[in-house]
Amino acid sequence: MPTPADDRARPADPERGRGLLVVRNARSGADVIRFGGEDLGDRLPGARVHELGPSEDMADAVDAAMRTDPAPTVLGVYGGDGSVARMADLARAHGLPLLVLPGGTFNHFARTAGMDDVGAALDAYEAGTTRHVSAVEVAAGDDAPRLALNAVSVGVYPELIDERDRRRAHLGKWLGGIVAAWRSMRTAEPIEIVRDGRRARVWSVFVGVGRNDPRRVASMQRESLEEATLDVRIHHARGSRLRAIAALAFGRRTAAVLRALRLMPPRSDVERLVVSTFQMTVRPGPGHPSLYVHDGELEPQNGDFALRCTAIPHAVTVFAPEPVSG
Repeated sequence: MPTPADDRARPADPERGRGLLVVRNARSGADVIRFGGEDLGDRLPGARVHELGPSEDMADAVDAAMRTDPAPTVLGVYGGDGSVARMADLARAHGLPLLVLPGGTFNHFARTAGMDDVGAALDAYEAGTTRHVSAVEVAAGDDAPRLALNAVSVGVYPELIDERDRRRAHLGKWLGGIVAAWRSMRTAEPIEIVRDGRRARVWSVFVGVGRNDPRRVASMQRESLEEATLDVRIHHARGSRLRAIAALAFGRRTAAVLRALRLMPPRSDVERLVVSTFQMTVRPGPGHPSLYVHDGELEPQNGDFALRCTAIPHAVTVFAPEPVSG
């Protein structure tokens, strides 16, 4: 019986991948779409690949493709979490399934879906295995709602991302992030939110998709694909700036070390809600940028703004391996 490796060694059917449109965000990660020494054209020669231009909008690229004959029947994206979330929104709008090819720095969503590399994603596509994924629909002020797949946040985290991005051109992403964190530990200040008529000074608010580790504040990577709930963490401004920054740790090991060093905020400082909808008014205050972040993407606003989050079950169908039982 031929093995999968034997099957890949044979020339691919030129029709394989027909109907698949992959949009590549060249700014997200690696230079080429590769897996195991091969490229996408070798494995799925019938697929179309569109590389976004420097100022090209993903929605415009997809809309143009949908007007061709034949139109795509599957939308794919090669990029990081922000690109994946944007394409998920488009896949939902067009009623098409989504293929996620991880090509970013962290690939939070792809890792939760069991796809650590492009090869695993293509295996799921060729096997035809899909999963219905829940998401959060987020709207700020009068803006049109958009889909987020991992988390939405206000406060210290988006300000840190904003600071990092402004330094990125000169220092790079990693060094820019270190400098931004160092600066935040010296200058971060709480913001004010209003929820259900009550005001609160907070370091941050995270709205994650699905229940997450109750010990965390920054739930930036979801733990399940299907659960259609919002896990909200409100970090009240009762501790130091150092704890505010330490609370942003999302890696299990890093968080465990910071917890052992007593740098993480106590549970009494973090209010947790598990709900289907969540809304608040965000008042950044003088000297604070008016913005929020979802899946690593900054969304600038003007002054105070209302933020509404709603859990959406079965928001999009994604090609992904079957979950491992046990």
